[in-house]
Amino acid sequence: MARNRRNDTALRVAPVLLAVALCALFAGMGVGYVWYKDQINILGHQIKDREQILAKLQRENITRRDQLATLCSSPNLDAWVKRLNLGLGPPALSQVIRLVDAPDYEPAARPPSPPEPQSVKVALAARKN
Repeated sequence: MARNRRNDTALRVAPVLLAVALCALFAGMGVGYVWYKDQINILGHQIKDREQILAKLQRENITRRDQLATLCSSPNLDAWVKRLNLGLGPPALSQVIRLVDAPDYEPAARPPSPPEPQSVKVALAARKN
């Protein structure tokens, strides 16, 4: 009986390794969960910041589009010309050169050629019964 008592008090390695492995697994899963939650939080802030930047750029784009339309309008350009005394006006008829492009009648005079007949090849396959 004394022999049995000595074996009972011996430290068993397998349960200790199993407990350590389970603790490491759960600790790793906890750290991974917290890390992923932190990454989601960081990405949420980045998305929010970029959406705000996008909205600001869209507002600026609308403002600049309106400014461009105002600056390019004919009454506004005429007012600038008068204000700066540039002396701009329509050109004199002697300054205008007119170019006439004569149409090319030669391709239209020829009738279109009929399409060439294509040979048809028929292949018969032998049936095996």
